[in-house]
Amino acid sequence: MTYGRKILSVALPALLAGACAAAERAESRILFDFGAGFDVRSVETKDAKAAAMQAGTLRVEAGHTAPWPSVALKAPRGRWDLSSYEYIALEVVNRGKEKATIHCRVDNPGADGTNRCVTDQVAVDPGASQTLTVRIFPVPWKLDRPLELVGMRGAPIYAGKIDTADVTQLLLFWDHPKTDCVFEVGNIRAGGRVETLDALTFLPFIDELGEYSHKDWPGKTHTAEEIAARGRAEEEDLKAHAKPKNWNKYGGWADGPKLKATGFFRVQKHKGKWWLVDPTGKLFWSHGLDCIRSVNATPITDRERYFRNLPGKDSPFARFYGEAARAPLGYYKDHAPYRTYDFTSANLLRKYGEDFEQIFADVTHRRLASWAVNTIANWSDEKIYLLRWTPYAATISFDARKLEGSQGYWGKFYDVFDPSFETNLRRRLEREKGQTAGDPWCLGYFVHNELAWGDDTSLALATLVSPADQPAKIIFVEDLKARYETIEELNQAWGTNHTSWEALLQSQKTPDQVKARPDLEEFYTKIAETYFSTIRRELKRAAPEQLYLGCRFAWVNDRAARAATKFCDVVSYNRYTYSVQDTKLPDGIDMPVIIGEFHFGALDRGLFHTGLRRAENQKDRAEKYTAYVRGALRNPYIVGTHWFQYLDQPTTGRGDGENYQIGFVDICDKPYPEIVQAAREVGNSMYEYRFED
Repeated sequence: MTYGRKILSVALPALLAGACAAAERAESRILFDFGAGFDVRSVETKDAKAAAMQAGTLRVEAGHTAPWPSVALKAPRGRWDLSSYEYIALEVVNRGKEKATIHCRVDNPGADGTNRCVTDQVAVDPGASQTLTVRIFPVPWKLDRPLELVGMRGAPIYAGKIDTADVTQLLLFWDHPKTDCVFEVGNIRAGGRVETLDALTFLPFIDELGEYSHKDWPGKTHTAEEIAARGRAEEEDLKAHAKPKNWNKYGGWADGPKLKATGFFRVQKHKGKWWLVDPTGKLFWSHGLDCIRSVNATPITDRERYFRNLPGKDSPFARFYGEAARAPLGYYKDHAPYRTYDFTSANLLRKYGEDFEQIFADVTHRRLASWAVNTIANWSDEKIYLLRWTPYAATISFDARKLEGSQGYWGKFYDVFDPSFETNLRRRLEREKGQTAGDPWCLGYFVHNELAWGDDTSLALATLVSPADQPAKIIFVEDLKARYETIEELNQAWGTNHTSWEALLQSQKTPDQVKARPDLEEFYTKIAETYFSTIRRELKRAAPEQLYLGCRFAWVNDRAARAATKFCDVVSYNRYTYSVQDTKLPDGIDMPVIIGEFHFGALDRGLFHTGLRRAENQKDRAEKYTAYVRGALRNPYIVGTHWFQYLDQPTTGRGDGENYQIGFVDICDKPYPEIVQAAREVGNSMYEYRFED
């Protein structure tokens, strides 16, 4: 597939040929070809025009006066029975002059945009072709009757969100476009095959090695002997693929320009592009992997029957049982603490013997060099990165009093005005003395992850609905006193009726957000700037030579991002998209950005969930990896990309249920050759590619 690349003045059939091949995984069924005999009058439009083209495509010109311009393609005989298919795919070409996002919704009778339908989307550059895929069944495996399977984000199921035997229409639409959009659509088809499984014989479905037992696939490990044999084969591969010849010991560009050497990593803009600079003064671009560690446990409480032959208490593999309590989401959030078992560590023992932890650390560093990966990124094991063979980014996590009125996917925001925020941060950074602080191999620190920044007034509103003893609320009320002097003046400005400042402090109601917006925005900025300034001050006190790499934004507004730019050395984003080529900071702010997380996963290797961005298969996953990283290399602001993560997640999920096929390495410590080769090709050429682009 083509991602992030403009293809202009090319005939449509040529554009579609490559995209079709990449999207097909199995026998498909054509739903529309728009060729001879297609009646364009059957297309229902809203603020749009549709025309059948001689090339066998449908040209759609969507306006921008209606909030949801659309075209509806009805099933020719009233309905399709697509119960044996996984997805619907269509080829789209953007014939407009601006990048645009097209959505496809697959409907049952009575679909309303939320219920009885499934939707997906794709953003397409002008002149480019892409495949838009909508999964109509979540996984390729369907149970023939209901069977409750808990603790997993993805798993074989009895029924999905829609009835795939009663699909009535496809709705192509645009979400509040600002300009007219012009697309050509061709080759709409149902593809993939759903395998029906006998629910009565499905359990157990995980074998002794932690793999799905009811299916085979290329590269699957069947025995402990295979694990050892593949380890020997990999040694030959590592010897055959050495670290890139144009890298120095830090993974910097040995053949590139020589800048000022400080003995530590720093950032500098050079010839119009931002770079990291390694301790020797050489240009460095961070090509990294997250979560480099061997621990990879899955919950077994309430699920013992899922697993075949879990080890007995006298087994040498019984040491990998454990107990955990952390589960912010999913089934185990309400069932903690819970017992766990770590199949990955057990397989490492099978492969490397009693010294498996040290050997795994050694092999991992050699893998990274061979794969042209030069950074051990967030969430990684300090026993591995403190060997100081590969540069690394350290992770700083700490807790503090929460802002009680706030909410977010991973939990509440911090009350940055409570003394515990600064005190606990300082205490946590003390642990880095003699370890990462002052270490030339340490790029810097990520502090926190994917915080609930909300919109640009959310944290101020959360402050107002918090209890009266919340330090942030006390400070907010004091700020309002200084501005308005009397409660009557505040009431007039906000349209409220508080009887006193104390009444405002005790109140947990929100004001009219339009009238109060200036004050809400100002206090939101104060929260954000206090957050980042406090961390910078304490971090530079503890480790003055290391970079402050930000908080790894996932959900963020421009106000919070602006605050980060004032105090971070590098602003970090976890950006799960297909391209970051055009990623920029708000207001054209010119400073370096690093991608803390991204990934793509597929369902062709025995796992049940693709992760946050889907690929068709391992080849497609590798192609998407290449396109993403090279798009980042073309972006003058981005100084690195970090893939999430080194290992596949357990087939039956971690504590919060995530069970994504997102590793460079599977649960049996076998690297995926397709993505490894992609990383090698990207990494070996990345310096010349970025410098000369």
